Amino acid sequence: MASGLILGIESSCDETSASVVRVGRDALSNVVASQLIHADYGGVVPELASREHLRAILPVVREAMHQAGVQYSDLEAIAVTEGPGLAGALLVGITFAKSLAFGANLPLIGVNHLEGHIHAVLMDAEESFAEASPLLALVVSGGHTHLYLATKTGNTWHYRNVGKTLDDAAGEAYDKVAKLLGLPYPGGPWMDALAAHGDPKAVPFAFAQIKAKATGNTAPKLSRETALTADDDPTRYDLSFSGIKTAVRRYTELHTMRERIEARAAALAHSGLAKGKPSNPETLQQALAFFDTETLDLIASFQASVTAYLTRTTFAAAEHFGARGLLVSGGVAANSELRRRITAEAARHNLPVAFPSIALSTDNAAMIAAAAWPKLQTRTFAPDTLEPTPQLRLG
Repeated sequence: MASGLILGIESSCDETSASVVRVGRDALSNVVASQLIHADYGGVVPELASREHLRAILPVVREAMHQAGVQYSDLEAIAVTEGPGLAGALLVGITFAKSLAFGANLPLIGVNHLEGHIHAVLMDAEESFAEASPLLALVVSGGHTHLYLATKTGNTWHYRNVGKTLDDAAGEAYDKVAKLLGLPYPGGPWMDALAAHGDPKAVPFAFAQIKAKATGNTAPKLSRETALTADDDPTRYDLSFSGIKTAVRRYTELHTMRERIEARAAALAHSGLAKGKPSNPETLQQALAFFDTETLDLIASFQASVTAYLTRTTFAAAEHFGARGLLVSGGVAANSELRRRITAEAARHNLPVAFPSIALSTDNAAMIAAAAWPKLQTRTFAPDTLEPTPQLRLG
């Protein structure tokens, strides 16, 4: 009798994760090992990430199986992230999953990391959107910012990319600005927590409208980028976040903030608060003593501008393509201001919207196992030659 159990493995960046999920919805376990070593460098170091995955993957998988209370003989398949991501990090997960599938005589399913983020929402919300098609999915994280039209035919989801960042991802902009301002790593959660204590209207940041280049709309490029057919709408809703990052840097230079930033970074590190979590009220309250009003206003203004830009672009695309529901996923989907803005705008448009739980917003294996469930139903298995695809696209 079919169990519907899939073991998912995720290792695309700096989280080693394993999860056992039943029929794409019920997570019996979801173990995530975060790599704290990168805090010393202010960003993910690919070679170090690969080494940390090698150390963590076996104990993480064992713990996931133990928490789920299952044996390998209970599983129907093993799923693994095949891309996009860091080549070395992906290789660790894929090699382990292939070996495990071979040893346990189980089929292997390759999963696109971006589709995984979408299924992190669908795990809880798919029934709510059963009659809604198409859906617009905003995948926004440290490595990705994409807009997809998602439609379901039978048990299979189909995706079409209708917008993406042309440079930095939104989460990447958060982390780079946080580093620029002397905040601890990872900077996104700190930016979100500190923004509530500043004036979001203090610094008037602006985003330029992205226009399609007439010379770039060649048939091969359109086919590659958006998988258009002759009857599809070629309209794009692309974004750009490199400009606001540069604007923040210029602001700090014009207002001679460099010495204050360096002193604050050193003080936070010395105090030990840099290793704490801003979600802890006590940690945040102590950290606020190191921030002046100008810096807090700058952080609040940055967050207000980025979340407003994401919200505005997302709903413009939803209206243009006639989306009947909205899914928001990825690490930045945990941002409180983005959730507030999109929820309010969705209510104004009478458009249903769903977010993942905070635990499923960042990289995890439950979303990989969930995305593999439709593939298991259609017997879409990975070949023995499965290899990492760092630049893998969705749609």
